[in-house]
Amino acid sequence: MKIQIKNARVIDPASGMDAVQDVFIAAGKILAMGAAPADFIANKVIDASGLVLAPGLVDLSARLREPGFEYKATLESELQAAMRGGVTSLVCPPDTDPVLDEAGLVEMLKQRARVQNKAHVYPLGALTLGLKGEALTEMAALTEAGCVGFSQAEEPIEDTNVLQRALQYASTFGYTVWLRPQDAFIGKGGVAHSGPLATRLGLSGVPVMSETIALHTLFELMRATGARVHLCRISSAAGLDLVRQAKQEGLLLSCDVGVHHVHLTDADIGYFDSNARMTPPLRSQRDRDAIQAALRDGTIDAICSDHTPVDDDEKLLPFAEASPGATGLELLLSLALKWAEESREPVSLAQVLGKITHQPAQLANLPCGQIAVGQVADLCLFDASQRWTVAASALVSQGKHTPFLGYELPGVVKATIVAGHIAFDALK
Repeated sequence: MKIQIKNARVIDPASGMDAVQDVFIAAGKILAMGAAPADFIANKVIDASGLVLAPGLVDLSARLREPGFEYKATLESELQAAMRGGVTSLVCPPDTDPVLDEAGLVEMLKQRARVQNKAHVYPLGALTLGLKGEALTEMAALTEAGCVGFSQAEEPIEDTNVLQRALQYASTFGYTVWLRPQDAFIGKGGVAHSGPLATRLGLSGVPVMSETIALHTLFELMRATGARVHLCRISSAAGLDLVRQAKQEGLLLSCDVGVHHVHLTDADIGYFDSNARMTPPLRSQRDRDAIQAALRDGTIDAICSDHTPVDDDEKLLPFAEASPGATGLELLLSLALKWAEESREPVSLAQVLGKITHQPAQLANLPCGQIAVGQVADLCLFDASQRWTVAASALVSQGKHTPFLGYELPGVVKATIVAGHIAFDALK
């Protein structure tokens, strides 16, 4: 299909391009920009006057709940949510049921995703069998099946020897290990940030040192093994200070933050609002401000949705009993724009988009995240000035729970194009 997108404000964070121009698509790729190629006749012309054309969003943490948790969400519903949110590539953690620790399971998931003909799905393989932290998986076979890295999801490795062997093996073959820094014992069973609020509410706490102790250990192992590590959903000011130092030291390190942590604090728990039950927990205002500063200075490489759909039976419970997580695929763009809108220091639209397109694609080594001639046409067309109100009925995801219900947010996706195919179109 040949598509012409007219008069769009084209923003490509990878090259710094920000200009109003036409984009021409054919055979799934960007054929030309600016002037039309000779003999180009479009099957579809999209008038994008007043709209922004950006690379399709790249989300580094989206749970699709298949296989095993279809009662919470299905591949079909969540990939449709991705299209509504302008997300064309997403990385999914391995904590499905069964766990993604065998090549056959990874191939099945990728095939199921291909049939949907929506977002590109890039699975993370389990670092250890069953995520039990004991025996390493066959990383070579999982990589061949399509895994872009290896993770423990939310399961810490108790035995440091096992983690060391995993990093040694990954380093030998150039694999990236994705870890959320958390001590296996400190804060275990906690449901909120350790602080005055958790004490007043009578909630068990997760102290910041659960994150920092894990980081100290991990950085020592990285120095010994030379492994490349991506830190998932960093949550604290103290943790970010350690990450900043490690990057300056030259360790092969990148990190992301969940979009909810960019805006919210433990005070947003309010009167035991289970929609604000997150992993890691929402932390203090000081931590939230440090996250925003680290986004501006580049310490944090990417913003992810941390999309974790949860059904009513597991969410509409007392705070400490409710399952952690919130829907995020449809909110990622809007919440990133909200960060720029409310930032104490100026943040350009290109900088915002870079955190959710080019930079996550680069650190995950994915073939996407930019607009250039010859590149696959994964694109997001949105109205940056239009606002919408978050309501459960407005969400396509099967998971309707988010702490942002009732918020008015900027940015409405008008069309999502995946490999030259219009997968979502609100311009009709």
